[in-house]
Amino acid sequence: MFFFLNSNKMFFLMVLIFSTMISISANSWFGAWIGLEINLLSFIPLISSSHNMMSSEASLKYFLTQSIASINFLFCIIFKMIMFNNFEMNSMISILINSSMLMKMGSAPFHFWFPNIVEGLTWFNNFILMTWQKITPMILLSYYFNETFLIMSIMLNMIIGAIGGLNQSSLRKMMAFSSINNLGWMISSIMISENLWLFYLSMYSFLISMLCFFFYMMNMFYLNQMFINNLNPLIKVNLLINFLSLGGLPPFLGFFPKWIIINFLMINNYLFLTFIFIMMSLILLFFYIRIIYSSFMMNYFKLKWFKIYLKNNFFILMNSFSIISIMGIIFSTMFFF
Repeated sequence: MFFFLNSNKMFFLMVLIFSTMISISANSWFGAWIGLEINLLSFIPLISSSHNMMSSEASLKYFLTQSIASINFLFCIIFKMIMFNNFEMNSMISILINSSMLMKMGSAPFHFWFPNIVEGLTWFNNFILMTWQKITPMILLSYYFNETFLIMSIMLNMIIGAIGGLNQSSLRKMMAFSSINNLGWMISSIMISENLWLFYLSMYSFLISMLCFFFYMMNMFYLNQMFINNLNPLIKVNLLINFLSLGGLPPFLGFFPKWIIINFLMINNYLFLTFIFIMMSLILLFFYIRIIYSSFMMNYFKLKWFKIYLKNNFFILMNSFSIISIMGIIFSTMFFF
């Protein structure tokens, strides 16, 4: 939590927020591109501020992938200006612009950089990468999308996000594959409406912020560290509620946006896509439950890396957020009435 006492980090965080505003309020593709570049150059100092080998490697990888995506995007918008009246080229240009945006947000089939970079980041940077950094590419994607290409990408996202997390022992990589899976839901929601996307993103950000904050407080990075999570029964219940809510289990808050998306897909006759969504959510729930299962085990021993000082006010905050999460079904029925 000393992040907000550091003026350098606060400055780069503000620039990160403003760069997203520049991109989404730009009235030309060039303005959006400039915003993306500022965003990239403000996020790299945040990554490399951790001062370990993994973070410097992560910042270099992040810079290279984002630069390639930006070059591709810039090439596409210049090409579109030259071929302005050529309608035959439009579908190809839209696929190229879409692919550069998908690469920027770490979506399948351009997802290979994402789990590697996540592994070298702190929990706070992970939270930014999984939520805020997806806003600009998503908005730009919604302006000019190729439906067939995006549906293929959604399917890949769902499958890779679910299968990829099965054999991971790192919590950060698990959350990365979970993010790839949720990206499939987000892309499908932005194809339906921007309001629904905003609703899904805010729900996802709320849940992922609680989990990242929880792992930061407990200083946890690997699955085997969950076994000693026996300090307080309320901590375990919090973890259970938030993971099941993120997985989209009905009584919890995370189910509601997924329910709306499935409803829209069914109305528009995307039955096979709906089937993939539901099946992959089951696999995702399986590896969430595996994390919870390890924390519910009863062997307790104290280790050097374990942080004991859980501040009381933070703990009350987490409990209150978990209550909001568990009352999700009440909120969702209120929306319908």
